[in-house]
Amino acid sequence: MTQATIRTAVSRRSFLQASTVAGGGLMLGVSLPGMEAMAAGTLYTPNAWVHIADDNTITLLSARSEMGQGVYTSMPMLIAEELNVDLKTVKVEIAPPGAVYVNALLGAQITGGSTSVRDGWEKLRTAGAQVREMLISAAADEWKVDRATLKADKGFVTGPKGKKASYGHLAEAASKLPVPEKVALKDPKDFKIVGKHTKRLDTPMKVSGRAEFGIDVKLPGMVYASLEQPPVIGGTVKSLDSSKAKGMPGVIDVVQIPDGVAVVADTYWHARKAREALAIEWDDGAGGALSTQAMADGIKAAANSAKPIPIKAQGDVAEGMKKAVKVVKAEYQMPLLAHAPLEPMNFTASVTGNKVLLIGPTQFQQGAQGATAAALGVKPEDITLKTTFLGGGFGRRLELDFIVQAAQISKAVGKPVKLLWTREDDMTHDFYRPMALNQLEAGLDANGMPVAMTFKVTSQSITQRAFGLPKDTLDPFMAEASVAAYEIPNTRHDLVIHDAGLRVGYWRAVSHNMNAFANESFVDEMAAAAGKDPLAYRLSLLKEHPRFANVLKAAADKAGWGKAPAGHSMGVALMEGYDTYMAQVAEISMEQGQVKVHKVTVAADLGRMVNPDTVVAQIQSSVVFGLSAALMDEITLDKGRVQQTNFHNYPVLRMNEAPPIDIVLIPSTEKPGGIGEPATALIGPAVANAIFAASGKRVRKMPFTAENIAAA
Repeated sequence: MTQATIRTAVSRRSFLQASTVAGGGLMLGVSLPGMEAMAAGTLYTPNAWVHIADDNTITLLSARSEMGQGVYTSMPMLIAEELNVDLKTVKVEIAPPGAVYVNALLGAQITGGSTSVRDGWEKLRTAGAQVREMLISAAADEWKVDRATLKADKGFVTGPKGKKASYGHLAEAASKLPVPEKVALKDPKDFKIVGKHTKRLDTPMKVSGRAEFGIDVKLPGMVYASLEQPPVIGGTVKSLDSSKAKGMPGVIDVVQIPDGVAVVADTYWHARKAREALAIEWDDGAGGALSTQAMADGIKAAANSAKPIPIKAQGDVAEGMKKAVKVVKAEYQMPLLAHAPLEPMNFTASVTGNKVLLIGPTQFQQGAQGATAAALGVKPEDITLKTTFLGGGFGRRLELDFIVQAAQISKAVGKPVKLLWTREDDMTHDFYRPMALNQLEAGLDANGMPVAMTFKVTSQSITQRAFGLPKDTLDPFMAEASVAAYEIPNTRHDLVIHDAGLRVGYWRAVSHNMNAFANESFVDEMAAAAGKDPLAYRLSLLKEHPRFANVLKAAADKAGWGKAPAGHSMGVALMEGYDTYMAQVAEISMEQGQVKVHKVTVAADLGRMVNPDTVVAQIQSSVVFGLSAALMDEITLDKGRVQQTNFHNYPVLRMNEAPPIDIVLIPSTEKPGGIGEPATALIGPAVANAIFAASGKRVRKMPFTAENIAAA
């Protein structure tokens, strides 16, 4: 039976019942809240990751959500490598909430931060190796032979005199053995799966439409909800007249929850149309006074007056500046941005008494369970959460608002409810990437080389809002890529946290975006002030940083640095992010004051790779995502109301606008780095530097629209 057949023909519960009860099996896992129901109480508990059924089907419980980044394939590859099985025999299910599935790099069961492979690199290989060794021990016990004479390969354990048993046959006995604490992992030179270009396991079901996203979920007796939220985030209902909506076709009820007023109906369209008939008077609250300019002014005022929080300092900046013969200063501005995943926010909830079933797309399983429990007054262990495929995340599905809303509506109407936001709901009620202001100053010596530099970033702290980071505490997610690798003897890096009044969230590459834009634009400005080639200038400041210099040279060589076609110009940018070293070269031309990107070249050293095919895809998608932001996108506010509502006024790069992307992957034996985000942060400064090369205009404000370029 194929994975696609399993997903369409039977439920997860019945599949696990069949594969665990009918003949036994090996579950590498502990007993977890919610898992008992899904597996009819039959779970073997050496560790938490693999299930081997008696038909030799191997299922991995992935602790990371699949949102296009390829964990549905890369995580099984790590297990399959050590289990010595064909990857095609490995199936995948997304794990429920459980402490055992915590992402060690983030401290919670979270998919984000380009951490999936980095967190799973040893963890999942070890889990696979433990199973392999337990299966060998089970066979040795059954055959009464020395385990050293046995071999596990291709789903079977083989031994002397032609002895052979499938993993499925041995699974029940293996599950009763102690889990070996130390197991030998393969030498990378012996890898047969990891590091090889591998087709994604989820592609066939996505192409055929059989993959289940949140928007596809259906439950018996399910109804649909459309939620009218205040036009100003944080506003409240002052008065409500729902009589007309209640009389419209298919409407079951109209319910008020803390975030707004929901119309519940027998179909989504009935709910959506009846929602338009609601008569609501809103109290805008304090947010009604917000505007884009007022927010920017507040950030600038805070940058110039608030006490900064130190990030890093070395040498003596004041003394260094005394030796400078030239001073370079610049400020860089980043706008608010929306996540805008193609699948709008949605979730399905079924509340029955104190028991809650949640099904949908989330990047934060523990958070979804905990927030729902708090909102409904139930115990977390009474909430079963099933994660579907995500139609894009980018950090938006780390948030829990839409999940709690679905649960509250289901409790109010006493039925399973699918809550589905419109695109306009999604665009105007996001947790936005915050505005940022970066202020940099450097002193150059007589040779044009920096002798001192200061860096200060002012923005909102997402971590204060999301996780209660104490006030005046360094937020590491504001400081990413703030300290560049360039060898400058005297430096000081600071940040200022300022609440601009609008809720903000983690957005793909987080603060790498603003800090790389500032650092990589500024080093270009220093090179220009020194009258030097920006590539050569960077290399002269990287003598003690060979991985940086290597990717920089590789990208420049591949792009043909210094040999741009007539009418074209190039810009370069460099960064380390998520343990990945990356350089990009953007080749552009200027047409009537607008930027046209002709080609992007990327060189990346991300250590050992699990699936190079996915690495290439992630770099391509990150460049396109970052180009949309750099060239076109900005969220603006007027009287607290977000002005952008759909892709007509918040555009994404179209296929005919996407440039060719040349990618150089540097072979490496270093530990794996993350690849889902760094390219997003680098494309902006690479394009900005190319604009300067083409026009002499230094654009310090995103997006790079004709208006912002003209104003530079």
